[in-house]
Amino acid sequence: MSKKTAYLGLFAAVAIIFGYVESLIPFFAGIPGIKLGLANLAVLFILQRYTWREAAFVSFVRILVIGFLFGNLFSIAYSIAGAALSLVTMTFLIRRPGFSITGVSIAGGVTHNIGQLLTAICIVENSSLFYYAPALLVSGVVTGTLIGILVTEVSKRIP
Repeated sequence: MSKKTAYLGLFAAVAIIFGYVESLIPFFAGIPGIKLGLANLAVLFILQRYTWREAAFVSFVRILVIGFLFGNLFSIAYSIAGAALSLVTMTFLIRRPGFSITGVSIAGGVTHNIGQLLTAICIVENSSLFYYAPALLVSGVVTGTLIGILVTEVSKRIP
């Protein structure tokens, strides 16, 4: 139990650090909300090693700390919506045969962006935001692929 707690604390800290590093990267693709999602590496790793409960805990801690340090209540709301939909999707797919960790990560990246888009539409009460969907879906595939590859490599190195 203490080893598990240590891993969860370590990966929550890693997710927070990655979130901070990501906030320093001047990445602007012309679409609000597109980010690399480096902090999700820790969440996906925990989901692969443990259960959705531990992954949800790490994700929630990450969102709150990063949101209060570098964002605002709206960024926390968007992140929670995206993370919840993403985690449900990844939890469903991770134990299914035929899905690699990269495939699971891609599905998570895409659904994360869908969750954030739906939240934005509800907050601003304007469905024209759906015009952002194609760009957000492509970015979810690209970043999901990168995070999936990184989690695969990290998993090879951490017993």
